[in-house]
Amino acid sequence: VDGFLLKYSHLEEVRSIDEIKHPIIREALKLAGIQERNLEIASMADIPAGTGLGSSGTFTTALLKALHALRKNLVHASELAEQACCIEMEKLHERIGKQDQYIAAYGGLTCFEFLPDGRVKASPLNVSEETLLELEDNLLLFFTGYARSASKILQEQHDKSTKSDEAMLENLHFVKELGRESQRALEGNNLREFARLMNVHWRRKKERSAIVSNEFINESYDVAMANGALGGKLIGAGGGGFLMFYAEDKARLRDAMRERGLTEVRFRFEPEGTKILIQ
Repeated sequence: VDGFLLKYSHLEEVRSIDEIKHPIIREALKLAGIQERNLEIASMADIPAGTGLGSSGTFTTALLKALHALRKNLVHASELAEQACCIEMEKLHERIGKQDQYIAAYGGLTCFEFLPDGRVKASPLNVSEETLLELEDNLLLFFTGYARSASKILQEQHDKSTKSDEAMLENLHFVKELGRESQRALEGNNLREFARLMNVHWRRKKERSAIVSNEFINESYDVAMANGALGGKLIGAGGGGFLMFYAEDKARLRDAMRERGLTEVRFRFEPEGTKILIQ
């Protein structure tokens, strides 16, 4: 192809970068300064878009990593994450946060502090190997069957925050403190406390918007809590996507979720973040 061949959920064959319809690919090529005309980009994923797992932020980060490798540029994780944020938040005006791009770039269990001046402080959690393995083994992920865009929910959250909506600001500050408590629970090898905090987080999250949850998600959550789950929450902004639970009696929980028609997606932690596999 004399130009660009793009394979994702659609197929694009174009002569120039400006002709590319996929907004993230187009902006990533521009940001990375790609001049090559004979370039094929293929994207494959195990999960659908709009499911709250940070797939767009991860895709942007991974694509930039590959493009920098093509140009033989070494880019630090923080710079990679900031470039991905620039594309999604500044170039494409998405109402999102920076957490997806940063965790994709860094990997592992990492605490991020988003400072008022725009800087981001990254600190790996000091979690024992035994606790890490137990956490990974006891966290289960189930697809609700609903996919959605985070933007509408996050737009509502943003609007209320900028208008100094006291209830929204108090909610967000409370959840920020929950993050610190969760870190202490993990570093203190107290996974049952971590599970309890997941429940507290979910209750607070539902208060932010009427479209964060729905009847099916609420019922599924209640069924899980009655069948072995010690804690759980919906992942992402809300409105659909994945329910994550912490459970010691995993067989019972899996049976209950299967009966409700929820599909489990098995996963493992990624300690390194975005990386080049073949070069």
